[in-house]
Amino acid sequence: MSSTSVALSELIAALGGDLLGEAETRVARIAPLDEAEGDCISFLANPRYQAQLGSTRAACVIVAPALAEAAAHRGGAGGAAIVTPDPYLYFARLTQWWAARLRPAARAGVHPSAVVSPQATLGQGVEVGPLAVIEAGAVIGDHARIGAHCVVEREARVGAHTRLAPRVVLGHGCRIGARGLVHSGVVIGADGFGFAPSKSGYVKIEQLGNVTIGDDVEIGANTCIDRGALADTVIEDGVKLDNLIQIAHNVHIGRNTAMAGCAAVAGSTRIGANCTIGGAANIVGHLTIVDGVHIAAATTVTSSIAEPGAYGGPYPFEDNASWRKNAATLRQLHTLRERVRALEKK
Repeated sequence: MSSTSVALSELIAALGGDLLGEAETRVARIAPLDEAEGDCISFLANPRYQAQLGSTRAACVIVAPALAEAAAHRGGAGGAAIVTPDPYLYFARLTQWWAARLRPAARAGVHPSAVVSPQATLGQGVEVGPLAVIEAGAVIGDHARIGAHCVVEREARVGAHTRLAPRVVLGHGCRIGARGLVHSGVVIGADGFGFAPSKSGYVKIEQLGNVTIGDDVEIGANTCIDRGALADTVIEDGVKLDNLIQIAHNVHIGRNTAMAGCAAVAGSTRIGANCTIGGAANIVGHLTIVDGVHIAAATTVTSSIAEPGAYGGPYPFEDNASWRKNAATLRQLHTLRERVRALEKK
């Protein structure tokens, strides 16, 4: 992550924190502690990596107050430090500040190859990329960015300052709020999986709802959010979805919930606010999960969760030979139970 160097005084002015060391020390990159060179700024948030503090070559390290002295006198030669109550949060804000300097600014206007319906409404400062399509009745908020090859279907809405990366599809009637970020390959508003069985095969149930997404939502690459069958699928403010997630029809996800990659939520399940869902977790349909629930990776949730807390159920990870032995034993568990019952009767 390189750019023209900046003085630490600029960082403090923009982001705050208490500076130990020379204010005019300059840094040109953000780097991990163990990879940092003399032109880098790094951070220490996890105590597991505290040993790296003494050997890092970083010009400046972001640390908590408890490590201020160690950071300022690291390696015997000293160095600058920015002291803040939450180094990881400071690091996150630093990356945003840095990215704003590196990334090209949006260029308002519609690319000549884009197709924009005369019945669409574009706000001030909107950027529409090459080969994008914006259909009739769509509304694009101020300073939104619609990437190359995106499709915003009829009556869909994109909030102010939201960015759709290339190849995003926002289905008809679907809405996303302000300051969102939708990565490439995302499909919002595909049909939910609804069919009625009959003697001649499955009969499709038309999906008549939409998808409603709040403000400050980020959606990872190739994630799919299905439209509701009758009412809408709802993603509330501040939700963060990783790559390759499946959200089925009529799911409702509460504000500030985060889900890691390859998780899947079946239809009509309601997930509360401030939850975390681990990677590859599966949540079956028609459940209710309250606020403040944390589900471990690869867990399959088959019943509603009424109390906040941490939940998990993956089979313990171990070497393959042991796993095979335990799996073989598990297959015999019913027979073993019957033998124990027979012995108890005797």
